[in-house]
Amino acid sequence: MATSDVNVRSYTSQIPFAQHLGFELTKFEGGESEILYTAKPEHLNTFDVTHGGACMTLLDIAMASAARSVSPESGVVTIEMKTSFMRPSVGPLHARGRLMHRTATMAFVEATIYDEKEQACAHSTGTFKYVTRRLPTGPASANAQRPPSTD
Repeated sequence: MATSDVNVRSYTSQIPFAQHLGFELTKFEGGESEILYTAKPEHLNTFDVTHGGACMTLLDIAMASAARSVSPESGVVTIEMKTSFMRPSVGPLHARGRLMHRTATMAFVEATIYDEKEQACAHSTGTFKYVTRRLPTGPASANAQRPPSTD
């Protein structure tokens, strides 16, 4: 599936936390993703670098995006994630995600955060489960609100 404004907008609008952090999805196709991010002052740690939690969220969403880009009709949930921090994540950042392998129900992915100098700052590998997209839930819906199953 090729990246289009409609696909990118619909995907990013589904993740309120990514919108809150200011993530901008710029690639979402063929098992690859790219997300741009510049940390706001409230996203920094005591050393004035991007907080590890914000970095892990960026890596998580970059991996999920790569997994979903080959199956946009499905959702994905994180099963496990391992992250290594290699250098401080400072200034404008971008994360690139890559689907390494998939089965009918699982995606094995990786993502790396790069700084403006294209230096790798952090790297993650993860396992995600493809889940069926459900009908809308919430107060105005007749559908019960429940999280997607991981079993």
